[in-house]
Amino acid sequence: MSHTMDVFWHDDVLRHDTAAGVFEAPPSDLLAEQLLHPESNPRLLNMRAILQRGPVAGSLRWHEGRHASEEDLLSFHDADYLRGIFEADAAGKRFSSTTLMSAGSLAGLLAAAGTSLAALERVLASGHPAMALVRPPGHHAAPAMADGYCFFNHAGIAARAAQAAGLERVAIVDWDVHHGNGTQEGFYDDPSVFTVSLHMDHGAWGPSHPQTGAVDERGFGAGLGSNLNLPLPMGSGDQLYEMVFSRFVEPTLRAFKPDLLIIANGLDASQFDPNGRQLVTMQGFNRLARRARALADELCAGRLLVVQEGGYNPAYSAYCLHAATEGFLGQPSSLPDPLAYMPEPAARVEADLATLDARLAAAGWTFG
Repeated sequence: MSHTMDVFWHDDVLRHDTAAGVFEAPPSDLLAEQLLHPESNPRLLNMRAILQRGPVAGSLRWHEGRHASEEDLLSFHDADYLRGIFEADAAGKRFSSTTLMSAGSLAGLLAAAGTSLAALERVLASGHPAMALVRPPGHHAAPAMADGYCFFNHAGIAARAAQAAGLERVAIVDWDVHHGNGTQEGFYDDPSVFTVSLHMDHGAWGPSHPQTGAVDERGFGAGLGSNLNLPLPMGSGDQLYEMVFSRFVEPTLRAFKPDLLIIANGLDASQFDPNGRQLVTMQGFNRLARRARALADELCAGRLLVVQEGGYNPAYSAYCLHAATEGFLGQPSSLPDPLAYMPEPAARVEADLATLDARLAAAGWTFG
């Protein structure tokens, strides 16, 4: 097991301006002060700072990312959709009530996608884990639709690039608090990419997110059985997340036998995230990451790509990333948790696990 990790960063990710308003919604004259959009620079600057200043710093090697080309993006996204994104850069555009580009944001979007590809290239060359520390996130971006702060699907683009480089089977595991609808849509009929989403059971949220993330959304045609949704009730925490990963994700990936594991590393399932209602702590993310690293070593010859997704408490998300990064290195979390811990009742954890097990069985899933 490698005890170092390559981290890729590009300053242009800070050029994506999401402005201010009513949290993620447009500004209101009813307020004395508008709030910075939750998907903004402070969250990522704090993430970078804690990785450079915390105990894990000595195990990380930093590299500059790059911009994605149009050819890179076309591996996942439709040409007409990309044309609309490129044209929106001149004056900016609000794609939905929560998802907007300001004028000049395109450089940030291209840097996020390209830096994810640069991290992938290091994984393929070295056989060791690498991380793309990027914003905006990508997992809600569908082939022809921006959604949920996302414009380009970084994990999806990386999966296609890995296949173009000669790998056959790619698994994407997404533990962001929200369902990875864009990734699901992009590979829904493709048996060569197995997509897994552990998310809060939030259902659809309107025209931009028609999928519900339900257990019976299993794929289509040749891809039937290659999309696993694991919706967890609000208030789920460390124990349930780890048990679900162990009981459902691990046997599924062992059966699939991927050549590459991509983790969509959303941290908004934390106890203190404004965009979620879950109770995962630093320790919970660390344990998930250690399990992911062990799977990559067991199944993928160490090929593990971590792409940053959500996490919108600008302080606590950084601490959670530090804990997760140590986990991806196969190490326990070394920093104390700065915030209080709200425990999960054991009886509820067992009941929630049994309920999910029954729902999956009813949808036709079986696990070894």
